[in-house]
Amino acid sequence: MSFSVIIPARYASTRLSAKLLQDIHGKPLLQYSYENALKSGADSVIIATDDKRIEAVSKGFGAITCMTSNEHTSGTARIAEALTKMDIDDEQIIVNLQGDEPMLGGKVIKQVAKNLAATNMQVATLCENVADIEQYLDPNCVKVVFNKFGKALYFSRSPIPAFRNQADFDKQICFKHIGIYAYRAGFIKQHLSANSSHYEQAEKLEQLTVLSQGFDIFVEKACEATGFGVDTQADLKKVKELLQ
Repeated sequence: MSFSVIIPARYASTRLSAKLLQDIHGKPLLQYSYENALKSGADSVIIATDDKRIEAVSKGFGAITCMTSNEHTSGTARIAEALTKMDIDDEQIIVNLQGDEPMLGGKVIKQVAKNLAATNMQVATLCENVADIEQYLDPNCVKVVFNKFGKALYFSRSPIPAFRNQADFDKQICFKHIGIYAYRAGFIKQHLSANSSHYEQAEKLEQLTVLSQGFDIFVEKACEATGFGVDTQADLKKVKELLQ
């Protein structure tokens, strides 16, 4: 199976300045995601960025980079520009890996690529059980429900499925979406030509436009723990402790 990993790497960050360049034990945060991608067995790993500082640091640790516009509003749009600039074949499987996920390992990255290759759905992604009822109720934690074939039914910031009686909460049937995607290069170029759906606009979740267009997203539980992303100074401190 052939696949490539593209890491969209934007310099600006609202909650943690220059987030992807923050130091963790002598390495920038972005480098951890890059090295995990290398461990996945990908044919190539590309960092698509909008900033010369990220480009310079990335080249410093040996990464292939692609400079993209600073006007993109999503990582998906940044990846689509990189696909065109680097003339990547439309049939190539692409894994969209976030640069602020230093604990998301190579096995998980390979899993999502392998799942796309094995299904006739247009997108593949991953999930894991919510940790507790607090996470289930947290709007910053995106939840997903899917059927027995792995086909996503809906993603939401709201608690889904919603228990009529909170005492019936069962985390075994509640899943947190892991923000990693696999798709073929040609599909993502096509998808970006569509207007965002009302559901995407309401929830600020671009995968809802994929579902609204009638395309399918395959969901499977991650084969190992994925940790958490870095959004705040507190997250950064916790990651430093865990990766020490």
